[in-house]
This record gives sequence, C-alpha cells and structure tokens, in this order.
Amino acid sequence: MIALSRAAGRDRCPTCRKAVARKQPFFPFCSERCRLVDLGKWLGEEYRVPLKAGPEPESDSDEDTED
Repeated sequence: MIALSRAAGRDRCPTCRKAVARKQPFFPFCSERCRLVDLGKWLGEEYRVPLKAGPEPESDSDEDTED
C-alpha cells in the first residue's frame, strides 16, 4: 500500500500517519502541530541517530604499567 500512495504522489505524516501531499506547506508533516511534536521528540532525545561502533579509545591510566 505504501508503494501505491507514493505512486499517487502522496506520502504519510511521520507523526500521525495521515496522507500528505508533497505540495503542502508543512511537508512531510500534515500540519504545524505534527511538525512541532516531531521537533519536541528530537529535542527531548526520544529520537537518536545511532553511532557506528568504532575502536575504543586508549586509556591513559597507569593501571597497565608496572614501574
């Protein structure tokens, strides 16, 4: 069904899932309210961008050295 809605030029609001036309002023949201709800979730850290796991930083502690 998503493919059909995209083919028809309509997408879904990420907040409330209502159909939204790309030419609406708050696209991809259906309204300013949904846009602000989404912004509040980002600011409240409900949404997070995952970090790629990388090598752990080397420790500068003296625990591993013997004098």
